[in-house]
Amino acid sequence: MSTLEDHSATASAAKPIQDVSWSVRIAKEYHKFSAAHFMIFDDGTAERLHGHNYRVEVELHATEEQGGVVIDFHVVKNALRHVLERLDERMLLPRLHPEVRIQEENGEVEFRYDDRRYVMPTADVVVLPITNSSSEQLAKWIALELLAALRESGNADLLERVQVSVEETPGQRGAVSLGL
Repeated sequence: MSTLEDHSATASAAKPIQDVSWSVRIAKEYHKFSAAHFMIFDDGTAERLHGHNYRVEVELHATEEQGGVVIDFHVVKNALRHVLERLDERMLLPRLHPEVRIQEENGEVEFRYDDRRYVMPTADVVVLPITNSSSEQLAKWIALELLAALRESGNADLLERVQVSVEETPGQRGAVSLGL
């Protein structure tokens, strides 16, 4: 039976390790949100208003660790939960889409696309700085919000890459990978 020291000595004698990277992956059942949206395609057609029970996974990468860890799982899970709570049971609107017109007043949000017009209570809508309400764009927004929360709490110092995937139905997801 060999020991860890035996493996280290054998590995360093054979060929030195040049590159080490670390990652933390979080894919908890409770990291989810339910939301309504509609997609607009390049040809100008759009989906009907519908919803999904989205699931979110996060992977954080670093080339250094401190005290044996890259980041505390609990910190990431809490920060992600707070980000997802802002989307849960809401209508998601893409503020940056050039054809979607959004107006907020008197406690209501009116949004239009083509000949469609919707009016909803402001509390039921989240207007996001995205170009479309695709799972890829949602993944990017979530990644940026999560990263901002981790930086604000002083927990992002070792991170070099943040990956987020948003699954809208089982086996169908969009993802983003942000290098820091």
